[in-house]
Amino acid sequence: MSKIDELLAKQKYSFNKLQKRLRRGVGKAIADFNMIEDGDKVMVCLSGGKDSYTLLDILLFLKKLAPIHFDIVAVNLDQKQPGFPEHILPEYLNTLGVEYKIVEEDTYSIVKDKIPEGKTTCSLCSRLRRGILYRTATELGATKIALGHHRDDMLETLFLNMFHGGKLKSMPPKLVSDDGKQMVIRPLAYCTEKDIEQYSQLVEFPIIPCNLCGSQENLQRKAIKLMLQDWDKRFPGRIESMARSLQNVAPSHLADANLFDFKSLKTQDTPFEGGDTAFDQPEFPQSQTTKDNSVQIINLG
Repeated sequence: MSKIDELLAKQKYSFNKLQKRLRRGVGKAIADFNMIEDGDKVMVCLSGGKDSYTLLDILLFLKKLAPIHFDIVAVNLDQKQPGFPEHILPEYLNTLGVEYKIVEEDTYSIVKDKIPEGKTTCSLCSRLRRGILYRTATELGATKIALGHHRDDMLETLFLNMFHGGKLKSMPPKLVSDDGKQMVIRPLAYCTEKDIEQYSQLVEFPIIPCNLCGSQENLQRKAIKLMLQDWDKRFPGRIESMARSLQNVAPSHLADANLFDFKSLKTQDTPFEGGDTAFDQPEFPQSQTTKDNSVQIINLG
């Protein structure tokens, strides 16, 4: 085998490993949180960015293997931003043969009218977009709305709420909308942004830039992202540990009286499970770089 053939073989092996890791992560998230059930119609919100492209790609693959039947419809919201390349998504979706709908709503003009020039428009834009997508899901008869938020988005949101909102909350993998009518799922909850970025580049998705609105970037989120990226480089394994903590919560060792009944807490003659370990020296494993945190795909049923 020539050196070129060896290089190509290594690249193919690396790509296959990356693809399997992402597919297994999505499969496990779907199973862990019962995101997709038999007979579901999943509306995949497609923005034209790397995350939503990857989400649609993996769900279409899993649909072929799943022991249950579910349908997929891709939906893009054309917000009439100047310079938005309207042809890219329809052309791409036609090549996939997937059902899709392009919703045209001029939220751009509304946001520009309400938000002063140079200020962050993301909050208002997000609320408008969410309302339109919920309405569209109802019109299409979709039972689940799939968003492309990944593990790093969830951690960034956790720290944003802690630092600036005084709340200990993040993006849940699955939630019900405020009106109780829509079920929102995040199948990329176990997937890392760097894996998604690499996969997107290798597959060569037709990415649409996200800066068309011209608004100021969310500087608070950017600062959190840079902080986490720095930790990931300097302290291998830290991000993975923080991600696990989202699924390993001890309400009795926090301070939310609405979440844990501290007022009724009493002593007892028998050992108290999960008692006071606050003064014990915690034992943590040595930080190690995780080679492959992938898990096997779990049946969707």
